[in-house]
Amino acid sequence: MAGTASVDRDRRGDTDFGEVPRTIPDYITGAAVRATPEEVEAVQPFARRLVDDFGYRREQIQTHPQYRIRRSPSDPSRTYPVDIAVFGGAGRTEDDLLMVVECKKPTVRSGQRQLELYLDMCAAKVGVWFNGREHLYLHKSVGAQGQVAYIPLPNIPRHGQRVEDIGLYLRRDLVPPSNLKAVFRDVRNHLAGMATGITRDEALAQEIINLLFCKLLDESNTAPGDTVTFRAGTGEDATVVARRIDGLFARVKEEVYGDVFQTEDRIRLDAASVVYVVGELQTYCLMEADRDAIGDAFEVFIGPALRGAEGQFFTPRNVVELIVGLVDPGPRDTVLDPACGSGGFLITALSHVWAHLRREGERKAWPDDHLYRQLGEVAHRRFKGVDKDAFLARVCKAYMALIGDGRSGVFCHNALVPRADLAAATQGQINLDTFDVVVTNPPFGKKIVVEGEAILSQYELGYKWRLDRDTGRWTRTDTLRSSVPPQILFLERCVRCLKPGGRLGIVMPESIFGNPSHRYIVQWLLEHLQVQAVATMPEALFKTSGKGGTHTRVCVLIGVAGPTPATEPIFMGEVKWCGHDSRGNPTLRTRSDGTVELLDEVPEVGERFARWRENPAAYAPHRLGFPLPQSEVRNSILIPRYYDPTVAEGMRRLAPDYEFVSLGDLEAQDVLSLGTGVEVGKMAYGTGRIPFIRTSDLSNWEIKTDFKHGVGEAVYERHRSKADVAEHDILMVKDGTYLVGHCAIVTRYDLPMLFQSHLYRIRVLQPDKLSPWLLLTLLSTPVVRRQIRARQFTQDIIDTLGPRVRELEIPLPRDKDRARALAADCQRIVETRVELRQSASALVAALDFPVS
Repeated sequence: MAGTASVDRDRRGDTDFGEVPRTIPDYITGAAVRATPEEVEAVQPFARRLVDDFGYRREQIQTHPQYRIRRSPSDPSRTYPVDIAVFGGAGRTEDDLLMVVECKKPTVRSGQRQLELYLDMCAAKVGVWFNGREHLYLHKSVGAQGQVAYIPLPNIPRHGQRVEDIGLYLRRDLVPPSNLKAVFRDVRNHLAGMATGITRDEALAQEIINLLFCKLLDESNTAPGDTVTFRAGTGEDATVVARRIDGLFARVKEEVYGDVFQTEDRIRLDAASVVYVVGELQTYCLMEADRDAIGDAFEVFIGPALRGAEGQFFTPRNVVELIVGLVDPGPRDTVLDPACGSGGFLITALSHVWAHLRREGERKAWPDDHLYRQLGEVAHRRFKGVDKDAFLARVCKAYMALIGDGRSGVFCHNALVPRADLAAATQGQINLDTFDVVVTNPPFGKKIVVEGEAILSQYELGYKWRLDRDTGRWTRTDTLRSSVPPQILFLERCVRCLKPGGRLGIVMPESIFGNPSHRYIVQWLLEHLQVQAVATMPEALFKTSGKGGTHTRVCVLIGVAGPTPATEPIFMGEVKWCGHDSRGNPTLRTRSDGTVELLDEVPEVGERFARWRENPAAYAPHRLGFPLPQSEVRNSILIPRYYDPTVAEGMRRLAPDYEFVSLGDLEAQDVLSLGTGVEVGKMAYGTGRIPFIRTSDLSNWEIKTDFKHGVGEAVYERHRSKADVAEHDILMVKDGTYLVGHCAIVTRYDLPMLFQSHLYRIRVLQPDKLSPWLLLTLLSTPVVRRQIRARQFTQDIIDTLGPRVRELEIPLPRDKDRARALAADCQRIVETRVELRQSASALVAALDFPVS
């Protein structure tokens, strides 16, 4: 989702949007229409395909108001509404109706019945059923005696074509697809239900990728004026089409050699399924698609079944483009992706370099044959990729071969193993200290680790590190760790692969740059890499990838080989919108003029970085990009929101009337104490009625009366000393997703209780110096809430405030009367609500009855 409507983001502020709007603009008329699932998923996408992919003009198409078909010639009300009607011209007369599109019926069978009914009652000869996931194309054929037959079509005619012309496409007539992923999803859903003998996503993926390579080879080897071979015509026998595609696949195996496909490989789809896939793809030019066709197909077909099992997730195209744009590989650079997957980074980087070459060729007036040699030479000699997954490496190799003869630089190996363990051919290609550019998204995850002395001993980060508390620096010990997450080793390997001055662009879990246990990693990184930019991505980025995706929040890191100079600022940015939400739906917002924009801030990080580098003095800091001096990096933390410039600005504005004091300082002065709770285990739940308070039991400064879990006396006595709690203690959520920082005060009605380890207990020890009621109020103020948000980092898949709670600075009023008034108001509000809550409980208690 790299594309986004232009928007004045500086004036937009940080208002949260993201719900699908109640209305969306009709693609044909521009009028606002209700955003029903049918409209969003089927009507509008197909209307766009009619214009963008099949060449029909908007004036030929009617969507809103819907065209209505007469039940009979005498039906003045036109009983049956059509979702989309396509006419031969702008007059839109009944006799000129070419095609009807029905999107209401959910299944093929019901859709076909309705299509045939509509076609019976109108002049249209082509009918389409489309539900956003699958389609059916029908041709109404009328015989000499008036008999009607409905014949399935491999596709619909393009503007100006006859039904008989379907499949007779010249190479120059092919068009870039407008929504390639939707096409692949349609194909996948059909094959999963209809393909004979193949049902698993992995097997389907192999088949569709084989067919895609046939399509790509046909495009690249067919002259503009010649008819393509990858085609399926109206009424053409399925076995004839399948034989033609088998011939193409034989050429694929021959032209990309045995290091990609084996001699025994074949297309195993049944003939009818081959026709379906060919029919869907034959009108498109995949070579001109604005997304990696193989990556899209792979994501749709086996993303849910395979990706993510080894911590691997598809990197969204806008993030890949951001990273490639920031490292800016050129024609003389050698480029490596040591965890290349299906090749997304390599393909995008290659396209970026080719654009450089084309501009150079235009400046120097290169002949076409010289330019093409240069393009091929770059792909063949300067791009390298490694992946330990044989299937992924094979896909990447084949795709690089087809678009730029770059197959020789793609290898199936584990990039983390010692060089001596690599095959001889790989040893000569993948060496440390030799690459100008490394771009990658390495596998990451809590459940996958790298073990073994042979691998770990190569890496400084494979050893345990010790903190020297006198100097505050970490030093490496001689003790190997038993296991290390792969992302940590990949980070070191990527840095080691760079030659001096080489550039790195990498996706890493946010926890690497913020968790206290990883501070030695950040120290090592800053000593070996000049960190230029760090941008945090939203939690939703990878939620739609892999098997259900992952909530892991990630950062994009950009750097240059060599230590970070103390005088060099680091460009920080925090992205809130990446183009989709955690369910995969586009994050859309309706503007005041009724138009809809896609909220995708990823490209703006690159734009702001460029503006800052061009003129630092004139640059205005923003959440999406602000310079952080190296001297201001605290506690080896490189997470952008930790340095949110709006927090410091807010504190400066309040400073005349408020004195900011950290919880850590108050703890050191014995004004308050901090503690955490315990975990009693699920088997203790329900053993009694003593509250075991969890994060969800806190609401509006109070502890809920209908707490979720109770424990018995024995459990309470066993844990009470570790979770000591008293009246007027404050509980604060420490870990979670949305509730971090929420507070509640303990009243006498809440005791006795236990509370879980995901909560902090804050106890005021000197109420004469700091009222607990005032503290509760101040912890809930916007300036403290912003600090909490800046200090909650992702640990695995949930956020945590961690020990950074002590860094929170609370705004103590300089006016003592003001402080007393705030405390009194808070106490009155809470105690009044508690008394009313108790009265409500007493009111219904009489209706209780014993349970036998």
